[in-house]
Amino acid sequence: MRWLIIARLMIALRQVTFARAGRPLVVDASVQIHPGWKVGVVGANGCGKSSLFALLANELHAEAGDVEIPASWHIARVAQETPALPDAAIDFVLDGDTELRRIERELVEAEAKGDGEAIGHLHARYGEIGGYSAKARVAEVLHGLGFSDADFQRPVADFSGGWRVRLNLARALSCRADLLLLDEPTNHLDLDAVFWLENWLKNTPATLLLISHDRDFLDAVVGQIIAIDLQRLNLTSGGYSDYERARAARLATQQASYEAQQREIAHLTRFVERFKAKATKARQAQSRVKMLERMEIVAAAHVDSPFHFSFRQPTALPDPLLVVENASAGYADRQILDRISMVLRPGCRIGLLGRNGAGKSTLIKLLAGAVAQQGGERKEAKALNIGYFAQHQLEQLRPDESPLQHMSRLEPLTPEQELRDYLGGFDFRGDMATRAIEPFSGGEKTRLALALLIRTRPNLLLLDEPTNHLDLEMREALTFAMQDYEGGMVFVSHDRHLLRTCADELLLVADGKVTEFDGDLDDYAAWLAAQRSAAKAPEPDVAAEKAERLNQRAEAKANRQAVLAQRRPLLKEIEQLERKLAKWNEEKAALDAQFADPDFYTTVDRAKSEEMHKQAGLLGEQIDEAEMRWLEVHEALEALPAVD
Repeated sequence: MRWLIIARLMIALRQVTFARAGRPLVVDASVQIHPGWKVGVVGANGCGKSSLFALLANELHAEAGDVEIPASWHIARVAQETPALPDAAIDFVLDGDTELRRIERELVEAEAKGDGEAIGHLHARYGEIGGYSAKARVAEVLHGLGFSDADFQRPVADFSGGWRVRLNLARALSCRADLLLLDEPTNHLDLDAVFWLENWLKNTPATLLLISHDRDFLDAVVGQIIAIDLQRLNLTSGGYSDYERARAARLATQQASYEAQQREIAHLTRFVERFKAKATKARQAQSRVKMLERMEIVAAAHVDSPFHFSFRQPTALPDPLLVVENASAGYADRQILDRISMVLRPGCRIGLLGRNGAGKSTLIKLLAGAVAQQGGERKEAKALNIGYFAQHQLEQLRPDESPLQHMSRLEPLTPEQELRDYLGGFDFRGDMATRAIEPFSGGEKTRLALALLIRTRPNLLLLDEPTNHLDLEMREALTFAMQDYEGGMVFVSHDRHLLRTCADELLLVADGKVTEFDGDLDDYAAWLAAQRSAAKAPEPDVAAEKAERLNQRAEAKANRQAVLAQRRPLLKEIEQLERKLAKWNEEKAALDAQFADPDFYTTVDRAKSEEMHKQAGLLGEQIDEAEMRWLEVHEALEALPAVD
C-alpha cells in the first residue's frame, strides 16, 4: 500500500508528445520524477525546455500521452512580467502565498463577526503553515537576493526591471510550493546572490526542476539531469558534469558504432559488386544485399556547436592601455568608489568580485567613461579602443532591424556575404540574419550585441555580466574566445566557470576600495558567508581562518601531488598499451581482410599462408594479453582517488 501512495506522489510523463505552434518539440517521451528530486533541465535553445515547464504548470496541453502530477501539489513559477505596482516589496512577495493571505482575510472577517470557533480554526491553520514567521522567512529571502531593509517598504514600481525579476524570484521561493519550476533564476543576480540561492535550493524540501546554463550552479544543486535532445527526454543521475561525461561517452560509442558499421557496409558492398555477376557466388551476394537492406543504420555522432567566433586582432596594442589614478565615482550625493587607481595593460585578465551594490558595475562604467570621474587622473592611450558590454545596451538595439542591418550600419562597405558568414558564427543563419529582432529572445539579443562589439576590434574589453541569457554552448564559445583574446580585459560575471577559466587576477570591490583578492572563488564564497554572519556573530579570527585554509590547501596540494605520482606511471603504461593495441589491431585486421578474400588461397602458396596464419595467431595472443593488462592498469587507476 505504501508504494502505491509514493507512486501517486511522483510526477509521471507517459508517452507524452507536446508541440508549440504546430512544431513537435518532444515525441513519445516517458520520465518519472520522484518527490524531493532536484532536476536540471538542459538542451539547445528552442528544444522545448520552457514548454516542458508550461506543460507541468498546465499552461500547455500534451498532444498525446499522460501527464500525472499529484493533485494536492502547489506549483510555483517565476512570473515573466511584473507590473508597476504601488504595493510594498515585502507585501508583493507575501502575496505569493495565497493560502496565507486567504487566512488573513478570513481572520479579519471572523473577528468582525465575533465568530470564536472560526477564529480558533483559522489561527490553528495559520500556525501550521508558519504564518507567524512568514515575514521573517520572506525577509531572509529578500536579504539573500540582495535587498536591504530599506527596500522592503519601497513600492514595486520604484524598482528597475532586473530588480523586479528578483522580486518575482523571491515570491516564487517564499510560497511553500511542492513543485518549484525555475527558468534561468541566476540571470540578473550577482555572484553573492547566486551563492545564497544555491544554498537555499539545496536545502528546500520542494521538488525542483531547474533550467540553467550555469554549469557550476547545476553541479551544486541538482542530482538528476533531464536532457531534451532529438525530441526525447533523457534522464541521467548526477550533476551537469556527470551528464557531460555520460554524453561524451555515449557519443564516442555511437561514433565508434557508426564507423564500424560503415566499414561493414563497405565490405559487404564490395563483395556484392565483385560477385553479383558470378553464378557461383550469386546466392552469397544476394544474401549480403539482404543484410544491407535489414541493417539499422547508425547515425554519425554530431557534437559541433553552432557558435564559432573569435575576437578580431586589435589594430594596435599600446602599453599601457588605460591608467586611472585616485579616481572616485558615484551618483548624486552618494559616493560609490573612493580614490581608485588601476593600470590596464594588454593581456590583463581581471575578474571583479564584490557584494551586491559594492560598485562593480560602477567601476566598469568608470573605466568605460560611462560615468563621470570625480577627481584624480585618467590617461588613455592614443589608440585605445574600448569594447563595453552591459545589459542596458540590449535596449539600444533597433527592434525593427535585422542582425544583418545592424552589421551593415556598422560596416557599410563590407560585402554582405562576409557579414552573413560572421553572423553565422553567432548562429544567425538564413532567415534569422534578415529577420527583425523585435521578437528575439534575451539570449539572441545578447548574442547580437556581443557580435557587434567584437566586430569593432577592441583592445580593451569591459564586460558587465556578458553571459546573461546565453545558453551553455554560447557561453563555452565566449569562454574560448576570451581565453584567446590578446587585449586587456576587465569583467563582472556570476558565471563561476567563466571566472575560473578567463580571469588571471581577481579584484575585490568593497567599502569603496578596489583591492587584490588573495584566494580563489571558494575563498570568496567563504568571505561572503563571513560577511553575512558578521552582524549576527562576533568577528571571527580572520588570520587564523586564513592560516587554516592555507594549511588545508597545502595539505590538499601535497595529497594531490602524491596521487599524481601514483597515477603518472599507470597513465603512461595505458598510453603505451593503446599505441601497441592500435598497431596490432591494424596489422591483424589487414591479415583478416586478406584471409577473407576468396582469391587469397589461389594466389598465395601454402608455406606463406601458414606463416601468415601463424602471425595472425601470434597477434591475437598479443592483443589478448595487452587488453588484459590494459584492464588491470585501468582498475588500478580507478582505485586511486580522482584528481581535478
